[in-house]
Amino acid sequence: MFFSGDPSTRKRVDLGGRSSKERDRKNLLEQTRVERNRRLWQRQQNSAALKIQKCFRGRKDVRIEKSKVREQFYKTYGKYCQNVDRNSFCVNSDFLRQFLYFFKADNVDDFLVLVQIGRLLQQFVHEDGDVVKLFADVDYSSRCGLVNYRVKQLVYSCICALHQNRNQLKDQLLLSPEELDVSAVPLLEVIVLLLDLKLPWSCKIVGYLIQNNALGLLREIVLTGKDNAENYFSIGKGSSLERLLMVVICHIGQQPCICSNIDPRYSFASQIITIPFLWHLFPNLRQVFAAEGMSQHYIHHMATFGQNIINLLPKDISNQFPSYACMLGNILETSGVALSQPACSFDMAVDLAAVTTFLMEALPSVGTSDNREMILDDDMIEDEEGVEVALDKKLEQQIHNAINPRFLLHLTNILFREVSSVNGSEYGPDGREVAAVGAVCGFLYVTFNKLPMERIMTVLAYRTELVPMLWNFMKRCHENKKWSSLSEWLSYLSGDAPGWLLPLAVFCPVYKHMLMIVDNEEFYEQERPLSLKDIRSLIIILKQALWQLLWVNHTTTSNSLKSASASSAIRRQSVEAIQQRVSIVVSELLSQLQDWNNRRQFTSPNDFHADGVNDYFISQAVTENTRANEILKQAPFLIPFTSRVKIFSSQLAAVRQRHGSQAGFTRNRFRIKRDRILEDAYNQMSQLSEDNLRGLIRVTFVNEFGVEEAGIDGGGIFKDFMENITRAAFDVQYGLFKETADHLLYPNPGSGMIHEQHFQFFHFLGTLLGKAMFEGILVDIPFATFFLSKLKQKYNYLNDLPSLDPELYRHLIFLKHYDGDISELELYFVIVNNEYGEQTEEELLPGGRNLRVTNDNVITFIHLVANHRLNFQIRQQSSHFLRGFQQLIQKDWIDMFNEHELQLLISGSLDSLDVDDLRQHTNYAGGYNSDHYVIEIFWEVLKGFSLENRKKFLKFVTGCSRGPLLGFRYLEPLFCIQRAAGTASEEALDRLPTSATCMNLLKLPPYQSKEQMETKLLYAINADAGFDLS
Repeated sequence: MFFSGDPSTRKRVDLGGRSSKERDRKNLLEQTRVERNRRLWQRQQNSAALKIQKCFRGRKDVRIEKSKVREQFYKTYGKYCQNVDRNSFCVNSDFLRQFLYFFKADNVDDFLVLVQIGRLLQQFVHEDGDVVKLFADVDYSSRCGLVNYRVKQLVYSCICALHQNRNQLKDQLLLSPEELDVSAVPLLEVIVLLLDLKLPWSCKIVGYLIQNNALGLLREIVLTGKDNAENYFSIGKGSSLERLLMVVICHIGQQPCICSNIDPRYSFASQIITIPFLWHLFPNLRQVFAAEGMSQHYIHHMATFGQNIINLLPKDISNQFPSYACMLGNILETSGVALSQPACSFDMAVDLAAVTTFLMEALPSVGTSDNREMILDDDMIEDEEGVEVALDKKLEQQIHNAINPRFLLHLTNILFREVSSVNGSEYGPDGREVAAVGAVCGFLYVTFNKLPMERIMTVLAYRTELVPMLWNFMKRCHENKKWSSLSEWLSYLSGDAPGWLLPLAVFCPVYKHMLMIVDNEEFYEQERPLSLKDIRSLIIILKQALWQLLWVNHTTTSNSLKSASASSAIRRQSVEAIQQRVSIVVSELLSQLQDWNNRRQFTSPNDFHADGVNDYFISQAVTENTRANEILKQAPFLIPFTSRVKIFSSQLAAVRQRHGSQAGFTRNRFRIKRDRILEDAYNQMSQLSEDNLRGLIRVTFVNEFGVEEAGIDGGGIFKDFMENITRAAFDVQYGLFKETADHLLYPNPGSGMIHEQHFQFFHFLGTLLGKAMFEGILVDIPFATFFLSKLKQKYNYLNDLPSLDPELYRHLIFLKHYDGDISELELYFVIVNNEYGEQTEEELLPGGRNLRVTNDNVITFIHLVANHRLNFQIRQQSSHFLRGFQQLIQKDWIDMFNEHELQLLISGSLDSLDVDDLRQHTNYAGGYNSDHYVIEIFWEVLKGFSLENRKKFLKFVTGCSRGPLLGFRYLEPLFCIQRAAGTASEEALDRLPTSATCMNLLKLPPYQSKEQMETKLLYAINADAGFDLS
């Protein structure tokens, strides 16, 4: 720095705001703290070194001392116990004291000595028979402490020796007690001998062993011996290891056993029952476990673990053999025996259902149930990666086979044994009934999600009282307005979940399966399994529950999982999974009940409609990806039919407008001869693309003289064309369709024998029907319900057969209820087809010609016959028809309607020919008005027409014989009556009425009398002059 001329020293200022003294003080304190911590760490290090040295020196001294004792032992008793006699085991002898002091399981010499001790001990007991006297001499009571200590140390040493050397002994672990010349058998037999339940020290020793995880050691011993199980099975006798487990399993804390409570992690249930295929290895142990009282104790013990049971189990053997799955398979295998015993208690069944439910919840989905997608973030996915691992096939099969019809029958019968079956609703369900319903529903819901449902549904539906019992429970809860919480029966079901959620999750799929097989007489006449009155109440409950799930309490998974931990997110998603599952099964059951109501009405169609549907809901339902739109797709019956028709019409109008605006001036023009209408339409229409089909089509008719008919097609001629061609194409004389006894149409199974290109014709007819619906044109074609099901891609069942073949249906129902031996009827799994006099025989099953119908398989035969007639025979024709139909009509549009409603969409109803409704929605022109005398005469004449003449009149003025589905207010444009002559001269009055169908316009001369009006109208509508009168 340059000299400034100022000799004074300037004061330095710390810009940090602190003086240097303060900074130095803080540094000093920090340095002092570091030094203090360093000295503390050094003291701890020195102390630890001293402890390590002390421990090492102590262990070294112990090893030296043990070596000295071992040498002394060898001198006194011999290296192989040559000098040992029965007195050596006495409490006053040093024999056991010295041996137990120096014994090491990994020392070969010590192991051989222990084996020899085992042989000697068995020999002395066999000679005398008194084990207590051998160890305690005369007075056990005064020396019991020392005796018990030596015995438990000896037993524990045997187990440790077996465990330590299990790999070397693996060929010996499953040998029978007679094989005393090997090393493992004497040790196992000594343990069996000393743990006899009759001995005074038995329970104390077992308690000591369990507390020291001896059962965990036994578990590993058994797993090592499993690889050599084939040798064991060839012997055919119980092994010593099995005898040991049979002794231990009896210590359950009940007389004569006095064992105290033990840690569940080290219990027999956790350590031994989790061994895969335990009963296959030890069949005698299985019989002991399945005995009355034994299995009940262990299952109750496991039930006390509650939902935490899986966390208490030992480490999995492998991903394919998780401990919980092995325990589940073993429990289920023995439970069938326990449940079949007459003395099996209600509490036992409840505990069994609870334990198997909690274990089965952890299983990966191995059945045909719906796979639920997990919407989790990356961290959650990482945590769950190891969970969904496929089980070993044999283990999976063990679980599947155990949940068999017999098991389900016994379980449900025991649980419902004490449940009230009275239909009265004065009192709600009691505690035992709630427990029974919760246990059954929890178990079956998890079973449905984890295992294939087909095997068990028929059993639950027809061989148990599940449906009436669950209905009785739900009805009383509903009528008393008090639903009991069943959240404790599923680990992920929250306490605030609706009480009806779990019962409906089980009731709906079982009852739905039952309705697929039940016949009309059982449902309507015998009212089985539920009365029609009960079904009406059921519909109300289902409708309210579904509306709650889909609209009132609807939640979205993506929103609910935000800002949540992985475990809580998984739990919440599981709750949403059961809610979604219930909404699906309730929707399916309600849809099926609606089908039954359409066959023969037993309740008002309005009972299926939700009370909360309003204008706001309808406006939302039209918009994609809204909640209302999702409800429209999943449960359309909740929305009134008229509202759905409006939605359908608006969807069609939007598509028509879009294609109309794109088409510009391009139009498809057809020139059709009336006497060749079907051939001309097929040739011209089949060439159009899907986009052209959706566009405008204009038609010019040519009469029988080859002259084009008068009139310009503004839409009316096309409507007339559609009505005429559909009448011709669907005529049974043409051979593509046949009629049922009720004159309802369905595809002709023998159509290929008449038309070589019959599949192309069916595609064309599907396109025709689709075009009619697309343009909003009603056509008078009555289809059979089972064929309309094919437009919805649904499956037909036995109860649909009466509409096709009532006689065959009666014969099948006769077989279903036949009391005798059906095999005597000489029926086989074949069916004879008779088309146009040509008979062919088809097998209903592979090898069906040699498979006789018996009482056991008659239900299968009945449904195979129904399936053949209702589904198989017309499958190809229906498939081609559907392809053509779906060129214009989307599947989700049709899915809004059931088959009965679909027929109304196609043909309308007779209610649409209401003259009063037409009068209310009519316009007038040319001097006419609603009060004009000519108009009064006209309406009086029209009202007197027959139904057939009304249809002809409607076709004359609109081009279609059916009115709009929702009434004439939706006719576009509205019907109009125009005066056809200015004056009432004779020439004017002699004219016939004419029409402009594209404008729905009637040109009516001012006739003076009712008779003249009726004569002229009837002549005009019956002239069949095409558009020459237009």
